[in-house]
Amino acid sequence: MPLQDLTPQLRTRLNRMEKAVGWFVFIAAVLLLFGFGYYLYHTAERKGWFKIKAQFKTYLQSSAGLKTGDNVYMMGFAIGNVTRIHAMPPGDAHNVLVEFEVTDPYFRYIRSHGSVVKINAGLLGQSQVEVSRGNNDSFALAVTQPVFRKTLDELKQLVVTESNQWQLSQYVFDVRSNAVFIPYQPYDGLNVSNLEMLASLNLESNVVYAYNNTLNRNRVVAAWREDLHRYDFYDLEKDGPIELPAAESVPVAERLDKIIGQVETALPNIMSLTNKLAAVLDNAASISGQLREPGGLTLWALGTNSNQQFATALTNANTLMAGVNTNLNQLTDQIGATLENLAGITSNLNVQLRGNTNLVGGAAKTMADVDDLVQGLKRHWLLRSAFKNKATNAPAKP
Repeated sequence: MPLQDLTPQLRTRLNRMEKAVGWFVFIAAVLLLFGFGYYLYHTAERKGWFKIKAQFKTYLQSSAGLKTGDNVYMMGFAIGNVTRIHAMPPGDAHNVLVEFEVTDPYFRYIRSHGSVVKINAGLLGQSQVEVSRGNNDSFALAVTQPVFRKTLDELKQLVVTESNQWQLSQYVFDVRSNAVFIPYQPYDGLNVSNLEMLASLNLESNVVYAYNNTLNRNRVVAAWREDLHRYDFYDLEKDGPIELPAAESVPVAERLDKIIGQVETALPNIMSLTNKLAAVLDNAASISGQLREPGGLTLWALGTNSNQQFATALTNANTLMAGVNTNLNQLTDQIGATLENLAGITSNLNVQLRGNTNLVGGAAKTMADVDDLVQGLKRHWLLRSAFKNKATNAPAKP
């Protein structure tokens, strides 16, 4: 039906329906665009598209288990991705070139000392790239602070107008090769007195490399040069990725082959050992069977002649006891006779003393006369000094 044939009411309703459909399509398109933008934003944030990246490279003996796009790890965190794996040309000293990128802030942990690339081999043929964190007393290989080459006169003007902002980005040595200044020194910024000390060292061309600690770029603009002992200007397109040393581990398959080879080598010795162990167990079972029999412990300890030896020993012991018993009876008889003789002597002495009473009295009188003689000698003037009493400490008077 042509539109002109519709009634005014139907035309009005149709116009309203067209407007509703148009608004619905517009809102759906806006929501679709918003969702797609949200997805892109989170994908970019997850992959670090908005973060500063530093490019590194390393050389490996083999790229087994590695592929482009693999994660790079540090301290258990995914810090970047492998961007390129390339075989070196024939005759080159290296086999495989592996390039990878590390996002901010993790590339600031990669330093001049202590940072190496480790290839961790997995059980299923997969490998994992891991970068170790560097030492805190060394220098970050990639920085976003720009380096400036300035004369001492130019720095003197800058430290006056921009105090506490300028610091050295190089080593400064004296004539004896002793480090007077190191990068990032002075920590509180250069001043006129520092620059006068630098001028006294008679530096070549009177030029130093320094940086302003208030300036930062959104890309890596300087890299540490160990051979120059300073930070140098860095351009990815011209200089290429920064090189890191690699520490490859032996693949798991090779380690398993070595273990299997060692097991095969040791297997004959193991079989010999098991045979010896079986023989020992058989001997132990035989010994335990003998010990369980009556008198088995004696037979095992003293031998098969032990019973005969025990019988002989018991016979000798019986003979010895019989001899001892006989000798003991004779000894007791002799002791009894001796006691009887002693009793007779004492009885005779008793009888004589009772029969002769003057014997005791004469002996007593003799002892009294001897005592009187001694007392008289003590009082004689010639012998008095012989019987003089020794002086003793007299007790104190109360």
